Amino acid sequence: MSSFEVYFILFISSFVSSTILPGNSELTLTAFISQREYETMYLIIIASIGNVLGSIVNWYLGLNFIKFKNKKWFPFKEKNIKNSSKWFLKYGKWSLLISWVPFIGDGLTLIAGISKLPLNEFIIFVTIAKVARYIFVAMIASSIFQ
Repeated sequence: MSSFEVYFILFISSFVSSTILPGNSELTLTAFISQREYETMYLIIIASIGNVLGSIVNWYLGLNFIKFKNKKWFPFKEKNIKNSSKWFLKYGKWSLLISWVPFIGDGLTLIAGISKLPLNEFIIFVTIAKVARYIFVAMIASSIFQ
């Protein structure tokens, strides 16, 4: 597999994993690290970019599409929105530092949009969370597959 294909697959996996669709970018990242053919730093960067961009999609959904929350097709259930809203109201933008947590993080990024958190602040906090998570995953994977 070419480097371009690997980075593209990782980007798509990371992007999808942070949107309303299910995914597991950590496994994809770990699989590519285990092959020891690709630069780990590049893998972390690509995974982080994809994941942050996917989170921006959630922010945008919250900002613009929350009016459809009672529709059957809407991706988040009322319970998820309420739970994430509690966190966001209690901790504000700082709660985005746990936006890497599956399910909870997706809800938090949606709530940030609903709350009209400025995009630049959103990107800063989400990027810190996502990059830190991928660095941690890469460190573990690298130590296992040395």
